[in-house]
Amino acid sequence: MKKLFRPYYLSVAFALALASCGPAKVIPTPVENIDKMPLKTTPLKEKDLQRWSHLDLVKDTVPGMSVDKAYAELLKGKKGQKVIVGIVDSGVDINHEDLKAVIWTNPKEIAGNNIDDDKNGYVDDIHGWNFLGNAVHEQLELTRIVKKGPGTPDYDKAKAELEKQIQDLQGNKQQLDFILKAEKTIKDHLKKDNFTLEEVKAIQSDDTNVKQAKAMFTQILSGTSKADFDKEIVEFKDYVYGQLDYNLNVNFDGRKVVGDNPDDLKDTKYGNNNVVGPEPKEAKHGTHVAGIVAQVRGNKLGGDGVTNNAQIMAVRAVPNGDEYDKDIALGIRYAVDNGAKVINGSFGKYFSQHKEWVIEAIKYAESKDVLVVIAAGNESYDLDVTNKYPNDTYDGSPEFASNVLIIGALAPNYGSKMIAGFSNYGKNNVDIYAPGEKIYATTPLNTYEYLQGTSMASPNVAGVATLIRSYYPSLTAKQVKQIIMESGTSLTNTVTVGEDKHKVNFKDASKSGKIVNAYNALLLAEKMAKK
Repeated sequence: MKKLFRPYYLSVAFALALASCGPAKVIPTPVENIDKMPLKTTPLKEKDLQRWSHLDLVKDTVPGMSVDKAYAELLKGKKGQKVIVGIVDSGVDINHEDLKAVIWTNPKEIAGNNIDDDKNGYVDDIHGWNFLGNAVHEQLELTRIVKKGPGTPDYDKAKAELEKQIQDLQGNKQQLDFILKAEKTIKDHLKKDNFTLEEVKAIQSDDTNVKQAKAMFTQILSGTSKADFDKEIVEFKDYVYGQLDYNLNVNFDGRKVVGDNPDDLKDTKYGNNNVVGPEPKEAKHGTHVAGIVAQVRGNKLGGDGVTNNAQIMAVRAVPNGDEYDKDIALGIRYAVDNGAKVINGSFGKYFSQHKEWVIEAIKYAESKDVLVVIAAGNESYDLDVTNKYPNDTYDGSPEFASNVLIIGALAPNYGSKMIAGFSNYGKNNVDIYAPGEKIYATTPLNTYEYLQGTSMASPNVAGVATLIRSYYPSLTAKQVKQIIMESGTSLTNTVTVGEDKHKVNFKDASKSGKIVNAYNALLLAEKMAKK
């Protein structure tokens, strides 16, 4: 599984054009009755959509986390402590205009002297560590298992899944090639590289290929601009060929450039201090995650972070493909040992060769009072049936640690489609839900974008956890988890989940049956801190 966000370009490429409809709103009413009220459909304005995760269910009629309400009513005039948040991800653009003020700096390390001043095993780790070195692309874990050959644990299962994914991808490739061919036909006919809807509509030709291309692009450009289409088709192309050339290619060796043995946890002398990574654009995922937590509030740049007191520690460990268990385990330990009190993990996969390494790292974080927040995944799976790595329980066993939160994703509309269609779910193996669809945040090179996925829901919760740890530092990681679970807004309306879009009661879609609420969490934190 690739990094846990669901790009919009897939929708555009598959459907060729999208009918846009505004998110639903509900009539303001007390929270205990809100899920029994009739819906009204009122599109969110852009300024509200950009920060819908901060809005309030009662006041704003969207399933946000009541972050603005918390700042206005509970935190005004208060000064919390700085909290280091480890972002274990694809890299973070630490020079971004909306992030550079909140990037963690290692106080025990002297920049650029090529000496491990703090004796932590990492030379010049000023803002974190890059466990991937100059690697960018990587295989999926199932591909790596197949590459090792018969006799490898899970080989038969991985081989069957690899063959299925390659076969499924051929349909995407055919569609991509069809779209690109149609685009070239229009360009050749008009004798120009760029064109408008009006120019396409005006085309007159008896050529069958031209007529087909005209029909296709009339539909596409009726639903999106040419500029947006160009961006989406490039990303779709990167997705398709990234899968074929790297993720699902048993002959690709993305680890060679790193120079370590990924099956040896004791081989730790690898990586570098370039936490952005060799290609800034490949740090999009991690930069977006970091922004959701901590992009500067109220500076009129992009969106607002959930917390105003985070220091972002960048731990690059998630390539364009599946992460190695070794990198995740060492990345978690690095963040813990260097002062992180909250760690966000917006990554995951469905095969794991060394899950015990990650389990031990999470237990280590637990022993050091560090909260680990993890994305639930984007395949619409029931995690009570399907193992997703990492989690805090596998195959129905009891939770092995008390410091982990598994987060499902919400869409910006209250009602039956409130759980994002892509989000994994599970009454026992997803803890709680938070906004994860259409989330606006930082992307590399001083840009901002909407992304969606449980990858975006997880840092929203990590931000709330950071708020609690900032203003109530006496509370433990276990208590912070308890607060977030207990203080969420309970709902009992019917929602759709899964690939088959079957109906369940919202309270049965996660362990808590709730959506995260920062306002309620801070109220409960204050009560618990006083005890």
